[in-house]
Amino acid sequence: MVEEDRNWSSRVTQESDALDLEQGVFTWKDPHRIALSLQRSAEASQRRKSPPFRSAMSMLVFYINRAGRHLDPEQKLILEAAKTELRKLYGRD
Repeated sequence: MVEEDRNWSSRVTQESDALDLEQGVFTWKDPHRIALSLQRSAEASQRRKSPPFRSAMSMLVFYINRAGRHLDPEQKLILEAAKTELRKLYGRD
């Protein structure tokens, strides 16, 4: 497997064609702040193909899934909480 092929998910997260993410958003410790940042990015994007909520949630889920077992358990809990916060921001409790 070519090195470039193995790192495609990292490249997608950093250079997403749909959302311009704030630097380090997935490393923050505040789920609400992560959700707000994803919301701002999704609503500001002119390139996304889905509604803002779906784009933001997709990027968050993509990051969690691609990080897999390498994701710190504490950070995974924070990112899972960010999913709940994102749902609240969009009135999807």
